[in-house]
Amino acid sequence: MRVLRLLLAALLLLGIGVLAVTLLHLWREEPVVDTLTPATATAAQIERGAYLARAGNCIACHTARGGAPYAGGLGIETPFGTVYATNLTPDAETGIGRWTSGEFWRALHHGRSKNGRLLYPAFPYPNYSALTREDADALYAYLHSLAPVQRPATQHQLRFPYDSQLALASWRVLFFEPSPYQADATRSAEWNRGAYLVRGLGHCNACHASRNVFGATEESLELSGGLIPMQNWYAPSLTSVAEAGVSNWEREEVVKLLKTGVSRHGSVLGPMAEVVYRSTQHLSEPDLNAIALFLQQLPASNPPPRGKPEPAPSDAMTRGARVYEQHCAACHGAAGEGAAGAYPALAGNRAVTMPMTANLVRVVLSGGFLPATAGNPRPYGMPPFTHVLDDADIAAVLSYIRQSWGNQAEPVSQLDVLQHRQGRGP
Repeated sequence: MRVLRLLLAALLLLGIGVLAVTLLHLWREEPVVDTLTPATATAAQIERGAYLARAGNCIACHTARGGAPYAGGLGIETPFGTVYATNLTPDAETGIGRWTSGEFWRALHHGRSKNGRLLYPAFPYPNYSALTREDADALYAYLHSLAPVQRPATQHQLRFPYDSQLALASWRVLFFEPSPYQADATRSAEWNRGAYLVRGLGHCNACHASRNVFGATEESLELSGGLIPMQNWYAPSLTSVAEAGVSNWEREEVVKLLKTGVSRHGSVLGPMAEVVYRSTQHLSEPDLNAIALFLQQLPASNPPPRGKPEPAPSDAMTRGARVYEQHCAACHGAAGEGAAGAYPALAGNRAVTMPMTANLVRVVLSGGFLPATAGNPRPYGMPPFTHVLDDADIAAVLSYIRQSWGNQAEPVSQLDVLQHRQGRGP
């Protein structure tokens, strides 16, 4: 009994300590230092801020469909509810018109709003915390140069307890610490620039990293791939050449992919197509090369060797071959060879043979569309087949593709298709 009482007392003290630290995070006020006003911003700062806003793809989240750019209102679905993006135009009542440069910096670096309230990490301040004050001020100058748009904030729709400031404070205790970018002295200036863009403004790990049950990214598995919450797309690993790693690519091909959406080795679809369209195609050649260098020098992950896959049932292969001939062969070729500059080859395509099949299902259901870019202004696309093929057809044709023309990957079941359709894939 004495041991039990001691154990309960220790747990109580631990709980009190955790609560105290949580409340400290909730009420602690980070200093606000103003270094710029909209009136003193220079043309160079505004131009630089516009560039940085594109690098961060800020417009994608802060613009509702059919709404004014940066005026907010877009609902971002999360496993905890819907977070609505805020108005970043300089409207005095509903935007950031009354924000000071110090308050804007605090939002980026510490994740606090103008009034000190904790922000939800759907706004990627854990990444933006890496930004320099100079870049934060440039973004502030650019946003204040926009035309003000009056659009009141939409209230978040989050489930209890995620809708409380106490829950956010607890999350920060566990998963957030402001961390300005620290250059790696053992690396080149170009590598450090690439790391700064990828880890900071680019917030690439928001998609290309797995998340725990609390929605925090697994920092120990940097850019190792993850299923994007609520979107049902898989952001493949950037450290594995079996998925989306580029360590064995020519540097110019990595740059070309980021700039145009296509390269000799692959193309972008799904959420990454929007990133290229709105963001990376607008980056400078030096920055694209820096990103490419950083990605090519990521520590390689070596997944365990995959054994010979289980053969798909013969009836599924027969059905898949028939579906492929009817709906796929005209573009992708009778032997999956594709058409250069138009339709990707399916034979030997790592996007086809990855263990995670979510993207294959999404492309068949919703279609696959490359971004329209200056380097590829009229891209070819794949129409959706959600109203043409049922789950059995999709499972069969994907199994056929994954086990034909030298491809060796596990078959796809109807249950796999159903899970990925509903966003419950493994």
